[in-house]
Amino acid sequence: MSKKITDVVNVGTSAAEIERYPTPEDRLVKGNPEQNNTLHFSADDRFFVGEWGAEVGCWKVSYTENEYFHILSGKSILRDTEGNELIVVAGDKICVPAGFEGEWEVIEPTQKIYAIYEN
Repeated sequence: MSKKITDVVNVGTSAAEIERYPTPEDRLVKGNPEQNNTLHFSADDRFFVGEWGAEVGCWKVSYTENEYFHILSGKSILRDTEGNELIVVAGDKICVPAGFEGEWEVIEPTQKIYAIYEN
């Protein structure tokens, strides 16, 4: 099916609504960080583009999707199940493969732009 210019999404000016929600209790490691998500684009229930953020805290993650993200602000630590860490800060561009498990710890409130492909 052919798409038109009206199907093109400018993430910077999108009118998508921000969803705010608590981190699920069963995933919490420490703190009680509020998270936010703005879904700007989705296709075929497998590809998603949006902006995500969270307040200070730590929770368990288990990626079923492949994700690319660009940190806009803040500082976080991505930690695997063996305790290896990757500190991410504004300007970092990261790819996380499906199957990654560990923790996401927000040290300073963090915002990122993401693109997700669900397997």
